[in-house]
Amino acid sequence: MKNEIALFLGSFSTLLAVINPLEVLPVYLRLMEGKDPGAQRRVALRSCWYAALLMFFFLICGNLVLRFFGVPLSMVRLAGGIVLMRIGFSLFMPSASDPLTSGGGGGQDGDVAFVPLAMPLMFGPGVLATVVGMSSLVRQPESHLLSFAAIALAILATMAVAYLALAYADIIAARIGPKGIDAATRIVGFFVAAMGMGLIFHGLTDVLSGYGFVPK
Repeated sequence: MKNEIALFLGSFSTLLAVINPLEVLPVYLRLMEGKDPGAQRRVALRSCWYAALLMFFFLICGNLVLRFFGVPLSMVRLAGGIVLMRIGFSLFMPSASDPLTSGGGGGQDGDVAFVPLAMPLMFGPGVLATVVGMSSLVRQPESHLLSFAAIALAILATMAVAYLALAYADIIAARIGPKGIDAATRIVGFFVAAMGMGLIFHGLTDVLSGYGFVPK
Protein backbone atom coordinates (compact mmCIF):
# COMPACT_ATOMS: atom_id res chain seq x y z
CA MET A 1 0.00 0.00 0.00
CA LYS A 2 2.94 2.32 0.67
CA ASN A 3 4.02 1.99 -2.96
CA GLU A 4 0.55 2.98 -4.17
CA ILE A 5 0.46 6.02 -1.86
CA ALA A 6 3.90 7.08 -3.09
CA LEU A 7 2.78 6.57 -6.70
CA PHE A 8 -0.35 8.68 -6.09
CA LEU A 9 1.64 11.52 -4.48
CA GLY A 10 4.31 11.41 -7.19
CA SER A 11 1.76 11.36 -10.02
CA PHE A 12 -0.39 14.09 -8.46
CA SER A 13 2.52 16.45 -7.76
CA THR A 14 4.06 15.89 -11.19
CA LEU A 15 0.80 16.34 -13.09
CA LEU A 16 -0.10 19.44 -11.10
CA ALA A 17 3.34 20.93 -11.73
CA VAL A 18 3.30 20.14 -15.46
CA ILE A 19 -0.27 21.40 -16.01
CA ASN A 20 0.41 24.42 -13.76
CA PRO A 21 -3.12 25.92 -13.59
CA LEU A 22 -1.61 29.33 -12.76
CA GLU A 23 -0.06 29.43 -16.23
CA VAL A 24 -3.46 28.67 -17.79
CA LEU A 25 -5.21 31.52 -15.96
CA PRO A 26 -4.16 34.45 -18.20
CA VAL A 27 -5.22 32.64 -21.39
CA TYR A 28 -8.45 31.43 -19.77
CA LEU A 29 -9.39 34.93 -18.55
CA ARG A 30 -8.65 36.40 -21.99
CA LEU A 31 -10.87 33.80 -23.68
CA MET A 32 -13.66 34.32 -21.14
CA GLU A 33 -13.83 38.11 -21.44
CA GLY A 34 -17.43 39.33 -21.48
CA LYS A 35 -18.95 36.02 -20.36
CA ASP A 36 -21.00 35.65 -17.19
CA PRO A 37 -19.62 33.57 -14.25
CA GLY A 38 -21.97 30.66 -15.01
CA ALA A 39 -20.72 30.34 -18.58
CA GLN A 40 -17.10 30.63 -17.43
CA ARG A 41 -17.50 27.77 -14.96
CA ARG A 42 -19.19 25.58 -17.55
CA VAL A 43 -16.24 26.08 -19.90
CA ALA A 44 -13.83 25.37 -17.02
CA LEU A 45 -15.65 22.14 -16.17
CA ARG A 46 -15.74 20.96 -19.79
CA SER A 47 -12.07 21.73 -20.40
CA CYS A 48 -11.02 19.80 -17.27
CA TRP A 49 -13.28 16.91 -18.26
CA TYR A 50 -11.78 16.75 -21.76
CA ALA A 51 -8.23 16.83 -20.36
CA ALA A 52 -9.07 14.06 -17.87
CA LEU A 53 -10.52 11.87 -20.65
CA LEU A 54 -7.36 12.30 -22.72
CA MET A 55 -5.22 11.34 -19.73
CA PHE A 56 -7.32 8.25 -18.99
CA PHE A 57 -7.09 7.17 -22.63
CA PHE A 58 -3.30 7.26 -22.60
CA LEU A 59 -3.15 5.73 -19.12
CA ILE A 60 -5.10 2.72 -20.39
CA CYS A 61 -3.88 2.48 -23.98
CA GLY A 62 -0.49 4.18 -23.91
CA ASN A 63 1.53 1.14 -22.88
CA LEU A 64 -0.45 -1.11 -25.25
CA VAL A 65 0.48 1.12 -28.16
CA LEU A 66 4.12 1.12 -27.08
CA ARG A 67 4.17 -2.67 -26.81
CA PHE A 68 2.55 -2.97 -30.23
CA PHE A 69 5.36 -0.91 -31.77
CA GLY A 70 8.01 -2.61 -29.62
CA VAL A 71 9.13 0.51 -27.75
CA PRO A 72 10.77 -0.45 -24.41
CA LEU A 73 9.64 1.32 -21.24
CA SER A 74 13.17 2.56 -20.58
CA MET A 75 12.96 4.58 -23.81
CA VAL A 76 9.59 5.97 -22.66
CA ARG A 77 11.19 7.21 -19.44
CA LEU A 78 14.12 8.75 -21.31
CA ALA A 79 11.91 10.48 -23.90
CA GLY A 80 9.43 11.59 -21.24
CA GLY A 81 12.22 12.96 -19.08
CA ILE A 82 13.65 14.96 -21.98
CA VAL A 83 10.19 16.39 -22.75
CA LEU A 84 9.65 17.34 -19.09
CA MET A 85 13.09 18.96 -18.90
CA ARG A 86 12.36 21.03 -22.02
CA ILE A 87 8.99 22.15 -20.63
CA GLY A 88 10.59 22.93 -17.27
CA PHE A 89 13.23 25.14 -18.86
CA SER A 90 10.61 26.87 -21.03
CA LEU A 91 8.56 27.63 -17.89
CA PHE A 92 11.62 28.82 -16.00
CA MET A 93 12.77 31.02 -18.90
CA PRO A 94 9.54 31.83 -20.82
CA SER A 95 9.65 33.24 -24.32
CA ALA A 96 7.45 36.12 -25.42
CA SER A 97 6.74 34.24 -28.65
CA ASP A 98 5.29 31.19 -26.85
CA PRO A 99 2.19 30.26 -28.91
CA LEU A 100 0.38 28.98 -25.82
CA THR A 101 0.41 32.37 -24.15
CA SER A 102 -0.31 34.47 -27.21
CA GLY A 103 -4.06 34.13 -26.78
CA GLY A 104 -6.13 33.16 -29.68
CA GLY A 105 -9.45 32.50 -29.26
CA GLY A 106 -12.97 33.19 -30.05
CA GLY A 107 -15.16 30.45 -31.25
CA GLN A 108 -17.85 28.64 -29.35
CA ASP A 109 -17.58 27.67 -25.69
CA GLY A 110 -17.11 24.02 -26.58
CA ASP A 111 -14.34 24.91 -29.01
CA VAL A 112 -12.23 26.86 -26.53
CA ALA A 113 -12.92 24.25 -23.83
CA PHE A 114 -11.19 21.62 -25.97
CA VAL A 115 -8.74 23.80 -27.92
CA PRO A 116 -6.74 25.52 -26.53
CA LEU A 117 -7.76 24.97 -22.87
CA ALA A 118 -7.90 21.16 -22.65
CA MET A 119 -5.33 20.66 -25.39
CA PRO A 120 -2.57 21.79 -25.48
CA LEU A 121 -2.69 23.96 -22.35
CA MET A 122 -3.74 21.24 -19.87
CA PHE A 123 -2.98 18.13 -21.89
CA GLY A 124 0.27 18.59 -23.73
CA PRO A 125 3.44 16.56 -24.36
CA GLY A 126 4.54 16.88 -20.74
CA VAL A 127 1.30 15.43 -19.38
CA LEU A 128 1.37 12.63 -21.97
CA ALA A 129 4.94 11.78 -21.00
CA THR A 130 4.04 11.92 -17.30
CA VAL A 131 1.01 9.62 -17.59
CA VAL A 132 2.80 7.00 -19.72
CA GLY A 133 6.00 7.36 -17.70
CA MET A 134 4.25 6.90 -14.35
CA SER A 135 2.31 3.88 -15.61
CA SER A 136 5.60 2.40 -16.83
CA LEU A 137 6.94 2.49 -13.27
CA VAL A 138 4.46 -0.26 -12.35
CA ARG A 139 6.63 -3.36 -12.28
CA GLN A 140 4.77 -6.09 -10.33
CA PRO A 141 1.85 -7.64 -12.27
CA GLU A 142 -0.04 -8.39 -9.06
CA SER A 143 -0.10 -4.69 -8.13
CA HIS A 144 -1.29 -3.39 -11.52
CA LEU A 145 -4.85 -2.71 -10.45
CA LEU A 146 -4.00 -0.77 -7.29
CA SER A 147 -1.20 1.13 -9.02
CA PHE A 148 -3.37 2.18 -11.94
CA ALA A 149 -6.10 3.14 -9.48
CA ALA A 150 -3.56 5.36 -7.67
CA ILE A 151 -2.62 7.09 -10.95
CA ALA A 152 -6.31 7.46 -11.91
CA LEU A 153 -7.05 9.03 -8.52
CA ALA A 154 -4.11 11.39 -9.02
CA ILE A 155 -5.55 12.44 -12.41
CA LEU A 156 -8.95 13.17 -10.85
CA ALA A 157 -7.40 15.09 -7.96
CA THR A 158 -5.25 17.14 -10.34
CA MET A 159 -8.20 18.06 -12.54
CA ALA A 160 -10.26 18.98 -9.46
CA VAL A 161 -7.54 21.45 -8.44
CA ALA A 162 -7.34 22.75 -12.03
CA TYR A 163 -11.11 23.27 -12.11
CA LEU A 164 -11.08 25.20 -8.83
CA ALA A 165 -8.25 27.39 -10.16
CA LEU A 166 -10.20 28.17 -13.34
CA ALA A 167 -13.55 28.58 -11.57
CA TYR A 168 -12.03 31.20 -9.27
CA ALA A 169 -9.60 32.62 -11.82
CA ASP A 170 -10.72 36.23 -11.29
CA ILE A 171 -10.10 36.07 -7.53
CA ILE A 172 -6.75 34.27 -7.86
CA ALA A 173 -5.47 36.64 -10.55
CA ALA A 174 -6.54 39.67 -8.49
CA ARG A 175 -4.82 38.34 -5.35
CA ILE A 176 -1.44 37.29 -6.74
CA GLY A 177 -1.28 39.49 -9.85
CA PRO A 178 0.76 38.96 -13.05
CA LYS A 179 4.09 39.07 -11.19
CA GLY A 180 2.93 36.44 -8.74
CA ILE A 181 1.81 34.16 -11.57
CA ASP A 182 5.15 34.68 -13.32
CA ALA A 183 7.11 33.88 -10.15
CA ALA A 184 5.05 30.76 -9.44
CA THR A 185 5.47 29.60 -13.04
CA ARG A 186 9.25 29.93 -12.85
CA ILE A 187 9.40 28.01 -9.57
CA VAL A 188 7.20 25.26 -10.99
CA GLY A 189 9.39 25.14 -14.10
CA PHE A 190 12.45 24.38 -11.98
CA PHE A 191 10.72 21.44 -10.30
CA VAL A 192 9.34 20.13 -13.60
CA ALA A 193 12.90 20.08 -14.97
CA ALA A 194 14.02 18.20 -11.85
CA MET A 195 11.22 15.64 -12.33
CA GLY A 196 12.37 15.20 -15.92
CA MET A 197 15.87 14.47 -14.68
CA GLY A 198 14.39 11.82 -12.36
CA LEU A 199 12.67 10.05 -15.26
CA ILE A 200 15.89 10.19 -17.31
CA PHE A 201 17.79 8.67 -14.38
CA HIS A 202 15.27 5.79 -14.12
CA GLY A 203 15.48 5.21 -17.89
CA LEU A 204 19.27 5.21 -17.93
CA THR A 205 19.37 2.83 -14.95
CA ASP A 206 17.06 0.40 -16.80
CA VAL A 207 19.15 0.58 -19.99
CA LEU A 208 22.45 0.08 -18.17
CA SER A 209 21.11 -2.78 -16.05
CA GLY A 210 19.63 -4.41 -19.16
CA TYR A 211 23.08 -4.51 -20.75
CA GLY A 212 24.76 -5.66 -17.53
CA PHE A 213 26.69 -2.45 -16.83
CA VAL A 214 25.04 -2.04 -13.42
CA PRO A 215 23.36 -4.68 -11.18
CA LYS A 216 19.57 -4.96 -11.44
